[in-house]
Amino acid sequence: MVSWKGIYFILFLFAGSFFGSIFMLGPVLPLMFINLSWYRWISSRLVATWLTLPVALLETMFGVKVVITGDAFVPGERSVIIMNHRTRVDWMFLWNCLMRYSYLRVEKICLKSSLKSVPGFGWAMQVAAFIFIHRKWKDDKSHFEDMIDYFCAIHEPLQLLIFPEGTDLTENNKARSNDFAEKNGLQKYEYVLHPRTTGFTFVVDRLREGKNLDAIHDITVAYPYNIPQTEKHLLLGDFPKEIHFHVHRYPADSLPTSKEDLQLWCHRRWEEKEERLRSFYQGEKNFHFTGQSTVPPCKSELRVLVVKLLSIVYWALFCSAMCLLIYLYSPVRWYFIISIVFFVLQERIFGGLEIIELACYRFLHKHPHLNSKKNE
Repeated sequence: MVSWKGIYFILFLFAGSFFGSIFMLGPVLPLMFINLSWYRWISSRLVATWLTLPVALLETMFGVKVVITGDAFVPGERSVIIMNHRTRVDWMFLWNCLMRYSYLRVEKICLKSSLKSVPGFGWAMQVAAFIFIHRKWKDDKSHFEDMIDYFCAIHEPLQLLIFPEGTDLTENNKARSNDFAEKNGLQKYEYVLHPRTTGFTFVVDRLREGKNLDAIHDITVAYPYNIPQTEKHLLLGDFPKEIHFHVHRYPADSLPTSKEDLQLWCHRRWEEKEERLRSFYQGEKNFHFTGQSTVPPCKSELRVLVVKLLSIVYWALFCSAMCLLIYLYSPVRWYFIISIVFFVLQERIFGGLEIIELACYRFLHKHPHLNSKKNE
């Protein structure tokens, strides 16, 4: 049965992303055609204000407990984050970790391309320059090149979240993964899927070439009690009681240099994840057996609490105020309607705001293609 908590959570997040995209991000979009540095600086911080909202709701209103063990983050460090894909919403739960140990404004996520068409959420992700993929390397490679080369060219610090498994852990996906393992003489997994390493190695090599990589953060996520597999579980009010993140930090200069060795390195990390998660779920359901204690956050819990409370208050007042303005003033209604039409049409015609941003960069810097050096 649908829960009032779930409805409240989904509607609040949708309202924040929808009105935020139109009334906060919309006025900033013209900057894209004038000064890309200012556009990226402002838009990243505006999107980050919304990313604090699900963190605030999950912890403050629904009592979700987050435990982080292992290595510490270096705030603002340029890194690739690789994580096991236990549920369809792991990427959102990771914000609970990053708000304490890093900066939400530098996070980028590789997501399936269909999400960019979702009103509100998808619009904000386009502005944030998330990387949308089709999960087919021949279709995704060129876009990966363009986006990563762009981030390197503008010296944009980023923490790029990648799920090498490509999809979440379900019985059907696990069966397909183990069929692949059997055909290729690999170990069968129970708690993870076999990683797809092509995209991972490409991203790491490209960022290293662009001198925009300091480390890889290998994160293992686990849910000791209930596991909300999909967005539907959140709608039903099935929020995780606890989320455990175990972090391993690998400096960029410690990584293998060849593509083959980097692929093997990634496979070894997943072998370790399988063993780590087996010990987690069959043991005391924590990562203390690793011998690494809880990571001290770079922000105090008081500061985090203040941010969470301010986030809930701000977004509640903001959404209410925007509804009132739409109701009272016809110019605001016209702007509201025109903005919706613009967000929908630009995605259908040009492919998304991140594509337009790339085109603006090429035009302003007279680069016909960001990876032109490779084509020479």
